[in-house]
Amino acid sequence: MKKMKIGIAGAGFISSHHFECMRRVYGVDFEIVGIFDIIREKSLEFAKKRGIKAFDTFEQMLSEVDIVDICTPPFAHAGNIIDAAKAGKHIMCEKPLLGYSPPKEEWEHFNGSKASKEAMLKSIVSELKKIHKAAEENGVLFAYFENFVYTPHVQKEAQIIKKTKAQLLRMMGEEAHKGNHAGYSSYWKYACGGSLISTGSHPMGGIFYLKRVEGETTTGKPIRPVSVTARTHTLTKLKGYRDEGFLRSDYHDVEDYGFAHVVFEDGTVGDIFAGATVLGGINDYIDVYANNHTSRLTINPTTLIETYNPGTREFDGIDINYGISTNDGWLKISPDENWMYGYLAEMQDALESFAAKRQPKSCLQLAIDTTAAIYAAYLSAEKAGQEVSIERIGG
Repeated sequence: MKKMKIGIAGAGFISSHHFECMRRVYGVDFEIVGIFDIIREKSLEFAKKRGIKAFDTFEQMLSEVDIVDICTPPFAHAGNIIDAAKAGKHIMCEKPLLGYSPPKEEWEHFNGSKASKEAMLKSIVSELKKIHKAAEENGVLFAYFENFVYTPHVQKEAQIIKKTKAQLLRMMGEEAHKGNHAGYSSYWKYACGGSLISTGSHPMGGIFYLKRVEGETTTGKPIRPVSVTARTHTLTKLKGYRDEGFLRSDYHDVEDYGFAHVVFEDGTVGDIFAGATVLGGINDYIDVYANNHTSRLTINPTTLIETYNPGTREFDGIDINYGISTNDGWLKISPDENWMYGYLAEMQDALESFAAKRQPKSCLQLAIDTTAAIYAAYLSAEKAGQEVSIERIGG
């Protein structure tokens, strides 16, 4: 089997993260050839630091690789994915799969909180269909980097479901923290939404994956979402909000809290909470209520290591846990964040899948269902919680 060659699209923070995770993949023969970013200086800096090539164009990179790792902003994903698929390249893509950003003529004055969510959903569904068609027609494999799927917690639950042939009656999950560290996330045109897409996509992806596992185990077909009811709020923009400086509150046109109630085609349900108004680190979990067991998947904060720091400076610079405000007092420490939160496992599975020519655990269909559900949720929220159907794309 020939060595697989990988090219990275985008030279931001997540690209560095992916590069480091790829270096820890074992048992697969591959090479990271180079990187392309529309900002030439970023490509050159990234490439020089890591001893790889800085490509002049995306097309040039496509001609020299077998796999493309999509690390560009969400609003640019669709074009990158379709171009890579048409070139016959397998694809790895960071979450979310894609998002709605305004056309150039609306860019300067765009306000996502006031823009039509029905028009957004229509545009997103159209793009999802194009992506699905490009992947199908060109026979490429697609790895969707939803790290919740690859956490040891969710994978253990998947094992329980397979072994016991469990029926999942309801699930609920959450990701919440004190606010995204990226400044651009205050603006819909850059972030393609607020909490529902930036944090809600994680528990939604994990819950959708477990329902897929249930269906594939019992009937041979995944159980997919069919409708959603949702609400969104920007709590830190309320007139009576008292800002003590602990939570991020500089949102322009995106929400800092969202809730989505999803109904699956078998009539079972999932509830997703997403927000940026939680102190103390990241709150990540999925609770599973099945006909034969109950599971509580506490992804973050982990309790594997708990350390008390009386306030000394010796803890400065130690990687404790993402999103905490202080290193003083009792600390819940992540022993290996890349392993604990699924980042290594998603990269390992993707490259193993491409080498073996099989579908990854977190596949294109999961990415499509999650994205379609999020934008259907935004339309539901615009309609004050009215139920909205999730269009079935592919399968």
